[in-house]
Amino acid sequence: MDHAGAVAVGQLLVATQPGRGGYFDRTVVLIIERQSDAGGGATVGLCLNVMSEIPVGNVLSDYTDLMSPPVRVFEGGPVNQDVVVALGEPASLESPPPGWERISGDIGVVDVNYPSELLASSFTQLRVFVGLSAWSPGQLEGELIRGSWFRTQVRSEDVFGDPDGLWRRVLRRMGGTTGRWSSWTDDPSMN
Repeated sequence: MDHAGAVAVGQLLVATQPGRGGYFDRTVVLIIERQSDAGGGATVGLCLNVMSEIPVGNVLSDYTDLMSPPVRVFEGGPVNQDVVVALGEPASLESPPPGWERISGDIGVVDVNYPSELLASSFTQLRVFVGLSAWSPGQLEGELIRGSWFRTQVRSEDVFGDPDGLWRRVLRRMGGTTGRWSSWTDDPSMN
């Protein structure tokens, strides 16, 4: 489902125009925060398919046993590389643990100070990110108008599933003209 309405928490931004290079080439970004403003608010997201070279043990090592494969730290984006964000799926949606803030469905932000001894009984899946993707007020709206992103709703498998091929899988799921982008190849004669 394509979104033509307002940018909102829980939406995915799927990069268009592959092959141009740059940080966001073929990325899928989950919007985790949106500040409302008449001209378009500030927006914060996390890249779901860019893995970091930072060793897992260097960032929230207590989370390692519950991290969804691949057990790696992900780059949330090129902004604020000292910020750590954890996304998690609670063991019970009926009584989610304190320190968990819902983004969409069973996906939420986990307080990184959550007691490590309670992690295994509170969450079934975790993913850890360093850095953020962020847009100042009106910036993301401008990028959407220029056609830099497609939008769709996030699913749990987008966050906690295999990051390899995520860009293509999300585009195929969106279907229609947008879905055709999933067949893009580095050889221009094949596109």
